[in-house]
Amino acid sequence: MRAEGATRGFGVRLAAAMLARGPLCVGIDPHPALLAGWGLADSVQGLRTFSQTVLEAVAPLAAAIKPQVALYERHGSAGMAALEELLAAAAEAGVLTIADAKRGDIGSTMAGYADAWLRDGSALAADSVTLSPYLGFESLRPALDLAAANGRGVFVLALTSNPEGASVQHVGGADSVAKRIVQAAAVENQRWASVTLGSVGLVVGATVGDALKELGIDLAAVHGPLLAPGLGAQGATGADMRATFGAAYPGVLATSSRGILAAGPGVAELRAATTATLQRL
Repeated sequence: MRAEGATRGFGVRLAAAMLARGPLCVGIDPHPALLAGWGLADSVQGLRTFSQTVLEAVAPLAAAIKPQVALYERHGSAGMAALEELLAAAAEAGVLTIADAKRGDIGSTMAGYADAWLRDGSALAADSVTLSPYLGFESLRPALDLAAANGRGVFVLALTSNPEGASVQHVGGADSVAKRIVQAAAVENQRWASVTLGSVGLVVGATVGDALKELGIDLAAVHGPLLAPGLGAQGATGADMRATFGAAYPGVLATSSRGILAAGPGVAELRAATTATLQRL
């Protein structure tokens, strides 16, 4: 997969996975409450069991998995080792990975983050990583360029559905911060103009409602994947998402975490929840 990715690009591989399996990303979020609900200890061993069980259950069905890095990091170096094991197992199973790390900084620090998550040979290398652009979109340049060089991808936070997000992202109205991020991603994806999807994706909440229309944002012009958290437990339905994203819906990778994970710890039950979620999309 890695050698293939270097020539095909992350966006092309993701589009193929979405076509083959459906437009669903399963978030792997080992919250203490979920671990307890599964009868697991809030420990590194609990983390490992949880992670590997979810992967086993969803690997045949999901286009991608999205481990929440913070919930591994809280267990220290042993937790990060469990994350490394999950990323390696997903690569072996042929499942694309999105490391939900939301990294963002400037200069050599940003280059260090890029090296950790996007360099071939790194123990933490994922197929893609989430990034925060709020030090300026160009501050992400080390990650953008390294991802492109290695056939990997990024998902840049653009329009999130948390209440606080609007205080930054909506600023500027018709020339909002969110709109500028979307436009910058579209420019980046021009290097993949001849293929199915570019490799610079955006994170756009499934529950943003009318914000796209109000801010005059054209997601269909991005030519990149749109990671849309909020399906299931956060209240968004497939019908809601089709209405929200409109012409951009074919590029949407819907994310469900708690809505599927709550069905565990059984593999069969997790697969049934994943299948039901896919049907609703």
